[in-house]
Amino acid sequence: MKKLILSLVFTVLACTLVEAQEISKNALGIRFGGNNGVGAEVSYQRGLTENNRLEFDLGWRNDDNFDAFKLTGLYQWVWNLDGGFNWFAGAGGGIGSVNYGNDFDRNNNDDSEFFAYGAGDIGIEYNFNFPLLIALDFRPEIGFNDFNDDLDFDIAFSVRYQF
Repeated sequence: MKKLILSLVFTVLACTLVEAQEISKNALGIRFGGNNGVGAEVSYQRGLTENNRLEFDLGWRNDDNFDAFKLTGLYQWVWNLDGGFNWFAGAGGGIGSVNYGNDFDRNNNDDSEFFAYGAGDIGIEYNFNFPLLIALDFRPEIGFNDFNDDLDFDIAFSVRYQF
């Protein structure tokens, strides 16, 4: 019983003494993933407090069947796991546009549309001792238009320079 109480006291003290790693004020890089026709994204993060930040991603895709872009904005909470490892979760949304080519449309019509979506985000990142941040994240998105009208899952790897 003494060991259990001692372990409990030690755990509570350790939790109160743990300091969160301060996140960078700015980070700029590339997010490599793909969802609903949109591939790589230019990614910018802006730190708000020690453990909160905004993330903005501009993604695009240009191929034979369609051209698309989307802009995503997320609010994220960041928690330190150990040393440079952090995990994060967030929510937000975005807008985009898609332009279908003749090969994609069965009626041989050029067509374009705008779309909107809500997004969540959860991931893990490593903050190196030099200004480099790498991350792996999972972003479910639910769309509100024909191009993006269901639940989609986006998994991506990010590399960002911190300043």
